[in-house]
Amino acid sequence: MNNLELKKMANEVRKGIVTAVHSAKAGHPGGSLSAADIFTYLYFEEMNIDPADPGKADRDRFVLSKGHTAPGLYSALAHRGYFPVEDLKTLRKLGSYLQGHPCMQHIPGVDMSSGSLGQGISAATGMALGAKLDQSDVRVYTLLGDGEIQEGQVWEASMFAGFRKLDNLVVIVDNNGLQIDGAVDQVCSPYPIDEKFKAFNFHVINVDAHDFDALRAAFKEARETKGMPTAIIAHSIKGKGVSFMEGQAGWHGKAPNDEEYAIAMADLEKISEELKKEEA
Repeated sequence: MNNLELKKMANEVRKGIVTAVHSAKAGHPGGSLSAADIFTYLYFEEMNIDPADPGKADRDRFVLSKGHTAPGLYSALAHRGYFPVEDLKTLRKLGSYLQGHPCMQHIPGVDMSSGSLGQGISAATGMALGAKLDQSDVRVYTLLGDGEIQEGQVWEASMFAGFRKLDNLVVIVDNNGLQIDGAVDQVCSPYPIDEKFKAFNFHVINVDAHDFDALRAAFKEARETKGMPTAIIAHSIKGKGVSFMEGQAGWHGKAPNDEEYAIAMADLEKISEELKKEEA
C-alpha cells in the first residue's frame, strides 16, 4: 500500500475504535487511537500473515502487550479481513468473542491472550526464541505502552531477549506520554526509554508514530539488524484523530457518550474528506 492508502485505512481503523468503544460504553480509546497507524502498518504492510489462514505455521506473530488497547487491534484485524467489521459493535457485550482484552482461543488473528501488563513482551520473547530454535524465518512483534514499561517484568524479558540476540524480535513502545493517572514522567518516569533498551543490548530506533515513511524506514532497519533485537520508540499522540481526545489522559479508559461520539466521527469523517481531496 502507498502512504495515502495507509492513511485512509488508518482512519477507518480509528473509526472502528471509536465505534466499538462507544457501543460498549467502556474501553480504552486513547491508547488505541495513538497506536492506530502502527496497527495499520503492521497488518497491511509489514507482517507475513493471511486472514484466510490465520493459523498458518510460518506467519509472523504479534502480541499486544498493552492488552487494554484491544479496540485498536480488533479494528485492524476486522479491516484486514479476519472477521466482519460490523462485529466491532459487539465489543465487551455478553456472549461476544470481542472482550475487553484479546483472547487467542476465540479471536481469529490473535496470537496471544494479553492484558496483565508486562506479560505480553515475555510471551513475545518466548515466541522469538522458539522461532530461532526451529530455524524459522518467523518474526515477532509486540506493542507496549510507555506506562506499561514501568513494570519490572518488561525489563526481565528485555534482558533475556538482548542476551539471546533475538534479532527476529521487534519491541514497539507506544510513547504517547500519558497513562491512566496522568503524564508518565510525573507518575513514574521511564525516561530515557531509548537508553534503557540500549543498555539491554537492543538496537533502538526513535520514530514518529504517525509518519508512514518513518515507520516504513524503521521496520526495514529492524529487519536488517542482525545479532540483537530492535526496540522502536514510537512517539505518538494519545487520542490521535479525535479533537477532544488528543493529548488528554482522561480519555485513557473512558467511552464517549452519544454527543461525543458524533463529534469524534465527524472529526474522522473530515479526515476522510481531506484524504479524498489529496487523492484527487
